[in-house]
Order: sequence, then structure tokens, then C-alpha cells
Amino acid sequence: MSNDSNTDNTTDDSTEQVVDIQESGNDDKDTKTVVSEVKAYTPDQDILANAGEYDNYEETDIFAWSNNLVQYVDELKIDLYFFNKNNTVYRAKLGGPIDKQLRPLFIDEILEFVLGGIEDGLIVRTFEEAEKEDNVLQKTKVKNVDKLVEVLNWLKFEAHNIEVFKEADHDLRRIKGVVAVCTHKDIEKPFYVIKQLPTSQIMKGYTAWVLKDDVFKPFDHMSALKIPGENHLLVVGHDLFVFNQAKLKAMFGYDAKAAVIAAKKVEEIESHFKLSYAEGVGLQSLVKGKPAAIKKLQDIEPKSIQQQDIIDHSDEMGVGLMTDDAGAIIIMDDKDVTRFVNLLNDDYIESPVTGQRYEIIKKKLLKPAEEDEILGREVLGKK
Repeated sequence: MSNDSNTDNTTDDSTEQVVDIQESGNDDKDTKTVVSEVKAYTPDQDILANAGEYDNYEETDIFAWSNNLVQYVDELKIDLYFFNKNNTVYRAKLGGPIDKQLRPLFIDEILEFVLGGIEDGLIVRTFEEAEKEDNVLQKTKVKNVDKLVEVLNWLKFEAHNIEVFKEADHDLRRIKGVVAVCTHKDIEKPFYVIKQLPTSQIMKGYTAWVLKDDVFKPFDHMSALKIPGENHLLVVGHDLFVFNQAKLKAMFGYDAKAAVIAAKKVEEIESHFKLSYAEGVGLQSLVKGKPAAIKKLQDIEPKSIQQQDIIDHSDEMGVGLMTDDAGAIIIMDDKDVTRFVNLLNDDYIESPVTGQRYEIIKKKLLKPAEEDEILGREVLGKK
């Protein structure tokens, strides 16, 4: 695999491939060389530290890129990696005839969609520009999806520390997705095809049988999985091309539409309220990657709320929102963001019956009763 200059490539060429993912202890005599002494990576610093790589954005022309890829498609080197719900990445050992399945599974459908779409007028838009429509391929910047950046940084900067996947140690059912890292000696940088692996596509010995010579037999100690044939996600350079929004949300927790709305709401909030932050942070960065806060921001109307009302309500409820000498609301960390967004969303209430104070998890606005409904109640009351 071709990685950046600071990535050790020795493990890439020494890793052979196995058809089935087997329990630990099942030796494969055909395997020539395997990775030895690979230790679990424990980062000394946040793996997102390399996210600055995506700051100098360069747009990818997906049509030109696809046309150029055609000449190399038969000679691509494709390495597979799994990642789990914690975004820990594992190297998948593959082998034998399975190599011939990689291009149809990960490359051909993308090229067919893009190049075939040219004749049909396929256009590319960012999530900020429009909703999903027919004949539209949506994209966003890689740096917008923190959990994706984390997985990519494993592959780019810590490939030499990635463990080989072992079913006995890592459990296939905990795997969330698969990344095909595609390289070629004449292509400057790798590109990445990512697909979700739902548990329904995974079979284990105690839950599945194999039919051979008209006889059903157990899988024994083997596991099997089915790679989805449809397109999910593609990373080229600084761009993430999204063929299936639901898969993006399922794998990386990124709801593009909600994130766009939340970003606009944050701009409104910062223009309407006086806020004070710790050095180097802002409300956009603090809200990013927090589904609960992003969801609440969707329906907030900042201009309908006054700063002093927020401060007074915080004091009344004992929430603990603080202000500086200039009267700006202090937001230092995630807890402050949660309190502030909850106050904006009117999520704190004191019961007039018990005097207990509550944070409202879910609420429904009560609508005034219709005149006919009130009249009906009065009639029933008289009876």
C-alpha cells in the first residue's frame, strides 16, 4: 500500500491473504508470511491531531478522476481494513481467488455510476447546496466528519501499528465497516472506498449451515460475511462522495442535513448572543460531532430569545451557566455547551406541584383547545 512518507510500509507487503476469517488456532499452511510482533496501538496524542492535513482544501473533479482511473483499474492494489464502533482499525488478511472479487465489489460500480451518469446529466453538489435528488451525487469535505478523519488517520499515519484482524480476539459482529485502500504506482495518493457491514451480512458457525454436495453441514469454527454490492462512500483527496446518506450516518454518526442546519443556527446564535470561549475554540467546533446538541439546534429560533432571559432562567434553575465581567456567557467545554443549548431549547422546568426541577428529554408543544372542543366539554359537564 502506498502511504504518506511518514508511514511504514513494511507490513503491507508482508501480509498475505486468507479467504475465510477463522478462529484463532486454525493454521493456514498456504500462508507464506504474516505480520509478526504487531502491538496494539495506544496513541500518545489524539489521533485527530493530523486533521490539519484537510485544511488546505482542494476540490476533486469526480468525472475527470473517474476517467483517469479507467486506465489503471486492472492494476490497482486493493488492501482491506475493518473498523469497529470505536473506530479502531484492523488489517484484513485476504488471499487466493478473493483478489479477483475486489474490483467488482469496490471499483466497478462506482465507475459505472459516475461515468454512466455523465450521459444522463449527473451533477455533483455539496450537502449545503441542495437536498438529495435523482441524478445528483452529494459530497462534503472529509474534515467535516470527525470519525471518518479518525479512521483515515489510522490508515495514513499509523498503518504500521494496525493489528491483523483475528476473530477470536476482535469478533466480526463488532465490525462496523470495511475500507478498501486503493493504490497504484502512477496514482499520487490512495483513494478509499468504504462500505457498511451490517450484522445481518455476517454468519457464524453456530448460526449458519453450509450446503455442500446436497448435504447441510455446520460452519464449524469459521465465520463468513457478505460485502454489499452497492456504493456507499468514496474518499478522494479532501472530498467525501456520498452515494448513500443513511450509510454515512450509520458508520460515522454524521447527519449531513442536520449538521448544515446546525452550523447556520450557530452563526445566528453567535451574532445574537455575547459569548466568551476558551482560547482556540468556538461554538461551531464544540457542537460538531455531538448528535444531541445538533438535533436540538434544528428548531431553535435564537432571535426570539434574549440573553438576559437565558441568564436569569439559568440562575432560577441552578444550572450554573456563568458570565464574565462584560456580561458574556462563558462557554469553556462540552458541559457548558450542553447547558447553553438546553436553555435555548427551553429544556429545564420546575414542577409547580412538587417543586422538583427537571431536564426535559422529550416534549410536545400543547396547542390551544379548539372552540368546538371546549363547548363539547361544557355540554358533557352539565350532564
